[in-house]
Amino acid sequence: MPETADTFDTPDAPPATGRRRAAGVTRKGEQTRAAIVDAALELAARVGLEGLTIGSLAERMAMSKSGVFAHFGSREELQIAVLKEYERRFVDDVLLPALEERRGLPRLRAVFDRWLERTAIEAARGCLWISGAAEYDDRPGSVREELVAMVRSWQRELSRAIQQAIDAGDLPPDLDAQEVVFQLYGVILVLHHDGRLLGSPDAVARARRSFDRIVDSHRRPLAAVAPRQTATPARGARAR
Repeated sequence: MPETADTFDTPDAPPATGRRRAAGVTRKGEQTRAAIVDAALELAARVGLEGLTIGSLAERMAMSKSGVFAHFGSREELQIAVLKEYERRFVDDVLLPALEERRGLPRLRAVFDRWLERTAIEAARGCLWISGAAEYDDRPGSVREELVAMVRSWQRELSRAIQQAIDAGDLPPDLDAQEVVFQLYGVILVLHHDGRLLGSPDAVARARRSFDRIVDSHRRPLAAVAPRQTATPARGARAR
């Protein structure tokens, strides 16, 4: 072949082309990793985080074990990635839409309503936070630490919503927000238990009524300290 300008000193791939190719490979890798996490999340809802294995995911994704392992350095890293994806979806479904409501009781009610609806759905397929608590309550390690951090973070968000209701005057100023967090968490746990284990058809309705009773029980002190109308002395009554 004759030597021409087209064949002399021409790099294998121009820098811009190389960057585009690298970006394409990165995007494909991210998409594959996201697909693996999505499949793992669905599987973990049925078999738990401890039931996740590289082999079961490889079979589910029609990939080799080494192909799946390349995206996660270890089984624990895979489990943590699944937890983080669960948390992201939880926040998108429960917390973010509720922020559109006014600070105070309307927002707190919206948070609980969406949490309740999600829990009712998960009663049929499993909640990773609730099942994870049973799997990792006495199992030290990075997965347990991640799970505990997520649950505590959610409890802080609940506490913030309750405090906002206190600041707005919807709940009494001396109310212990953590006490209400404890009560609301208890309602959700019973809802999941009765809905999943017992198949109770009225678990959701009972949970909604429980929220109303909890709120009403804490609002009674507000009604008790409401200003009382001063009685007008009867005409002719003698001051004592």
